This record gives sequence, structure tokens and C-alpha cells, in this order.
Amino acid sequence: MLQYSQAVDGGLVRVAFTTREEGNLALHVGDDPETVAARRARLVAELGLPAAAQFMDQVHSTVVARLETPERPGPTADALVTAAADLPLAVMVADCLPVVFAAVSGESVALGAAHAGRRGLLDGILPETVDRLREAVDAGAAPARLSAWIGPSICGRCYEVPASMRADAERLLPGIGSTTRGGSDGLDLPGAAARQLRALGVDVVASGVCTLEDDRFYSYRRDPATGRIAGIIWRSAGEGDETRKDSR
Repeated sequence: MLQYSQAVDGGLVRVAFTTREEGNLALHVGDDPETVAARRARLVAELGLPAAAQFMDQVHSTVVARLETPERPGPTADALVTAAADLPLAVMVADCLPVVFAAVSGESVALGAAHAGRRGLLDGILPETVDRLREAVDAGAAPARLSAWIGPSICGRCYEVPASMRADAERLLPGIGSTTRGGSDGLDLPGAAARQLRALGVDVVASGVCTLEDDRFYSYRRDPATGRIAGIIWRSAGEGDETRKDSR
């Protein structure tokens, strides 16, 4: 499991990206629902979450749902934002980008979790999430500090697409095009996301892990019947500096 933390006034913001070792966490891939629920419950104990993580029904949109209390089942959206101190947020992927956020201004903290596949990234799910985070945090006279963590996802060396798709993507998000290991047309989603977020004033930490190259993670390109990992962000008590932990 990949884990990060960032000190905020009154505690920590913690981030985790699960692996195949924690098992499939999605309910829509044909897995037994009770087994998936048990895996999700184990994460609460393993990570010390203040409550069960809030998942969403992801549909490759630019819809951002703001929540202050849990919703079961989760809302149909591709990003979640909350200012609640006790509501962990989760996003599921298997090659798409899992991006989690913290917006901090003094004692005010808002968290976000976004699912950014090719369509969502090109349509603007990440700028939309940043806008909603800035609205959620009580910045007052102090500018909010925004941080984002980009988790394991397919890299530009592996994400092969038709030439026409690359050209269309370049028109919408210049610089997203890539060349794969085999010399074919590709898209660099994590690189494009990091540039887009930094241009919006967001501090970015990128895992640099490719889900297709690293078999610790699920990859839809490797196996269309695969499960889903989760990116989770939450607040906890404690003190410390910004850290990273990679449990292999």
C-alpha cells in the first residue's frame, strides 16, 4: 500500500492507495458484495479511518458531489468534496487516475477525491474539483493551500491509443500526447494531470507507479475482468511532517 501524510493545523491529512493485496474494492465487477464489504471494513481498522470510506458511482463525468454526511449508496459523480472532519473519501480505479486533494487555510480543511479517466480528464474533472474545494474551504483573508496526490495509473509509455484519439486529446489538453514503448501513439494521463493541477496553483505529489507495468495493482488493460484499487483520503489526529510510505 502507498501511504502519504501532510501536517495540518490540529492533525494530519492521510492518503492511501491500496494494492491487489487488499483485494478488489468495487461492487460493479462481479465480485461477491459481502466479500467486498468485508474488505472495505478491514481498511477502516487497518488504516485507522474515523468511519467507513465514502465511495461513489463513477461514470466518467465532470460531476462533483459535495457531502458533509455519508451517503449509502454513494452519489453518482466522479469527484467528492467534503469539509467534514470525520468523512474519509474514496475513488476506485484500474488504470484511470485516482487523485485525492486537501485544501487548507488556517484551521479550515476540505478534502477531495476524483476519478480522472481519459474522458473525465479532457472534459475538466480536475479543475472542477479544485473549484469546489476552494468553495468548501473557509479561506477568509488567507489563500488556501491546495495539495493533490496522483496515485497509481497507466503511464504514457503503456497507454496506446489510435492516432486520431491522440490528436483530439492534444487539441483539448496540449502536451497529453505520448509515444509508447513500441513507438505507437499514446496518452500520458498522469503527466497531463500534474501539469494541469500545477497551473492551477496546486502542489502535486505523483506516485510515478504504472498499473500496467506493476502487477501489485489492478489494470484493465492487462485484464478487462480485473478488480479495482482505491485511493482514500482522511483526517486524523497526530503530528508530523509530510511523509511517504510504500509498503511492498
